[in-house]
Amino acid sequence: MDQLELFELPNPCIGVCQSNSRGYCIGCLRSRDERFNWHAKPVEERAHILKLLSQRRARLNAKAKKDNDSPTSGESLELF
Repeated sequence: MDQLELFELPNPCIGVCQSNSRGYCIGCLRSRDERFNWHAKPVEERAHILKLLSQRRARLNAKAKKDNDSPTSGESLELF
């Protein structure tokens, strides 16, 4: 048994279901394919998506910090 099978992976949905111009949810940062049938996806795929979301959140936070340090800001979710 794989260790991932021992733990239920959480659905990253936070109830803000709106997509940006590139199709990423502004609430959970998942693409349409990543959101579709979340509970039916294999555990390994969900774990991979959660890792991608962590990386996206880190890039988004870094961009937000940079934008706060500069006089102009852009569309933050356009990073993906």
